[in-house]
Amino acid sequence: MQPASAKARESLKAAMARLADGDRSALEEIYRKTSAKLFGICLRILKDEKEAEDALQDVYINLWRRADRYDPSRASPISWLATFARNRAVDRLRVGKVRAGSVPEDEAAPVADKAPLAEDMMIDAERSARVHTCLEKLDEKPRDAIRTAFFEGRTYAQIAEAGGVPLGTMKSWVRRGLQKLKTCLERGE
Repeated sequence: MQPASAKARESLKAAMARLADGDRSALEEIYRKTSAKLFGICLRILKDEKEAEDALQDVYINLWRRADRYDPSRASPISWLATFARNRAVDRLRVGKVRAGSVPEDEAAPVADKAPLAEDMMIDAERSARVHTCLEKLDEKPRDAIRTAFFEGRTYAQIAEAGGVPLGTMKSWVRRGLQKLKTCLERGE
């Protein structure tokens, strides 16, 4: 089961793809899901609500025109859009369209996106696949004990009781299984 943030990211990616194909309803969906964050970015840089609203409008107009340029392998949708919003707000600062009270251009720092980069997600997926491949190579008893302990969060005592074996035996199975797992992972099998 995917966490809510992963589902939201995938939903936004799908909407971006539909928008690139000319689906007008996708723009409305993207707006609903992103406008609050993007408005916050514009407002933080421009320090003026009206200016931030204008910058935000520019973001979505340009998004409509350039949605086909979004590459999901390079950035998450919200990262790409946040960069778009930041750049739009900074552009407004550069051309002097902003009223007094806005921040200088050099204070318009990039906005961090807490979502992992696509490259990091691929590396994590490869590691996960490698762990599961190595787990499958273990004998059944240690493999099941390790999965139960580490993926289900159960204690060795709980696993030993459920399996009807002494606690020391369960600990030995897990310890030997983890040693074999480590060896397998180090070999890159």
